[in-house]
Amino acid sequence: MKTFCVIPAYNEAETIAKIIGEVKPLVDEIVVVDDGSSDQTKELAKAGGVKVLSHFINRGQGAALETGNQYALKAGADIIVHFDADGQFLPKEIKDIISPILKKEADIVFGSRFLGKKSNLPPFKKYAIIPLAHLVNKIFTGSDLTDPQNGFRALSKKAAEKIKIEQDGMAHNTEIISKAFASGLRIKEIPVTVIYHNFGQRFSGGLKIIKDLILARLIN
Repeated sequence: MKTFCVIPAYNEAETIAKIIGEVKPLVDEIVVVDDGSSDQTKELAKAGGVKVLSHFINRGQGAALETGNQYALKAGADIIVHFDADGQFLPKEIKDIISPILKKEADIVFGSRFLGKKSNLPPFKKYAIIPLAHLVNKIFTGSDLTDPQNGFRALSKKAAEKIKIEQDGMAHNTEIISKAFASGLRIKEIPVTVIYHNFGQRFSGGLKIIKDLILARLIN
């Protein structure tokens, strides 16, 4: 089965080359979606010998993932892995997150920081932002996944075809979960490691996610 890794990147010049180098041996193809970066992200990604798609403006992580998904599907992907460009995830865990799909046990697999592996979560994120995200996720999707805002996931071709990401920003995490359940896809969570290099507390980002979800619900 052909595995593609979609990496959304916005001003990730410091880490993108390292991430590409570590992920490249583990998948069949990497697709970097440069989301309107103002630094050398795009040039460094191209130098890494991978497919690079570009947004002229910064549209948001959700939009970048959808751009990558559509390219991967057209290029013949059987599995699509979503992987961040900032070094928070461990490339060696890609094999773990695609394993349930390869074994035909799941259509979509979500990584979780709360299933056994330790992650150095900042206290404010652990005790305020994550519980809030969990509550919002339960309200909007009815699901009880342990880590609704984790961006490390794998989708089968079937799942990627059924889930069109319409939330351009960070609310796409909840949207993907909602559409996975609504589509009747087989869902699995597995433990993953998340390493935090920047401990900035962005509570405003959480509030924006909630606003985006409410607006989407009103529109639909």
